[in-house]
Amino acid sequence: MLSVLDIALNIIHVLIILFCVTGWLVPRWRRAHFVILITILFSWFVLGIWKGWGYCMLTDVQWRIKHSLGQQNLPDSFIKYSVDKIAGRDIPSRLINPVIYCLFFTSVAGALYFRFVKKLAKKPDIT
Repeated sequence: MLSVLDIALNIIHVLIILFCVTGWLVPRWRRAHFVILITILFSWFVLGIWKGWGYCMLTDVQWRIKHSLGQQNLPDSFIKYSVDKIAGRDIPSRLINPVIYCLFFTSVAGALYFRFVKKLAKKPDIT
C-alpha cells in the first residue's frame, strides 16, 4: 500500500511542478495557479522558518513514506531526487537549485503580471 501511495505522490508532485511552471500561461488556470504559488511560498518562507528554508510540505510527507519503504539518504528536494533518478547519478544541488529558483520565480512574475499589471491596464478610465 505504501508503494502505491509513493507512486501516487510522485505523479502528484510532478503534476504540481508542471502546473507551477506553466499554469500562468493559461487564463482559465491562473486563479488556481496563484493559489498554488502562494501555498508554495508559504511553505518555503513561513514554514521554512521552523523546518528549513525551502521546506515543502508534500516532500516531507513523501520522504516519510520513502523512509518507511526503506529508502535512505534522500536529498532535500523532490526535484533533485527526480533529476538524480533520471540522470542515473548524483547531480550537485548547486547546479539544480538555480534552475528551480529561476523557473519558479519566472512563474511568480508571470502570475503577478497577469494578476495585477494586466488587470490594471484593462480597467477603464472613469475621468
